[in-house]
Amino acid sequence: MARRRTGLLDELASLPWYIGAALGVLAFGFVHQVGGVFAPLAWVLLGGCWLAALVSFLRGLRRSRLLETQTGLDSLTRMDWREFEMLVGEAFRRRGFLVEETGLGGKDGGIDLIINKNGRREIVQCKQWRSRRVSAPTVREMWGLADHHRADGVRIVCIGDYTPDAAAFARGKPIELITGERLLELVREVQRPSRDAIAASPRTEPTLHPDAPAASPPCPSCGESMVQRHNRHTRAQFWGCPDYPRCRGTRPA
Repeated sequence: MARRRTGLLDELASLPWYIGAALGVLAFGFVHQVGGVFAPLAWVLLGGCWLAALVSFLRGLRRSRLLETQTGLDSLTRMDWREFEMLVGEAFRRRGFLVEETGLGGKDGGIDLIINKNGRREIVQCKQWRSRRVSAPTVREMWGLADHHRADGVRIVCIGDYTPDAAAFARGKPIELITGERLLELVREVQRPSRDAIAASPRTEPTLHPDAPAASPPCPSCGESMVQRHNRHTRAQFWGCPDYPRCRGTRPA
């Protein structure tokens, strides 16, 4: 499936909308000041940049709606590959990452997203396979791309699961294999509460107790706000770092 950007307009539309709008104003001011035969070009540049900004703004609204409307694995499987990549990108974006969408209309070479946070650059591949697990060759390919692009880590996101060989290859490497269930957890963690849910929630005054634990303690390793998880075997709850497996900090619940 060929996915290539169509030109400068699409490149501008991949930027945040306010950057495109600001570039349009700057280009208009510069060319208008030059004047002469270039004066009409100022309006063309302004219109083109603002059109790209509008496209970027509408894409942002679509990403937000995609993330807010996810309710389970069934809703994840109903979307197409473009929507799936947009959803994954928005989930990372709301977790504080700078996200570059290389797959949406671009020559990705197997890389769908490039995410950056705290100076760490990682590549992401999205696999919206409904009926099969991601195998080891896919993980090896992404590991090779990480080395080629000098990325600090790899994240592969799928709706299903991974084969034992894929998990074995990723073990001990900065590779995170995100299953459909884990993706759903990430989405729910960053979904905004609906107005109905806020209205229905009881409004009680907060009470302080010296023995009450913090609502979301910081990770002892990296300082990120931790999330509650449970042991798969004992079902015991504990606090875990949201950047697992890159960071394995834990606290007792």
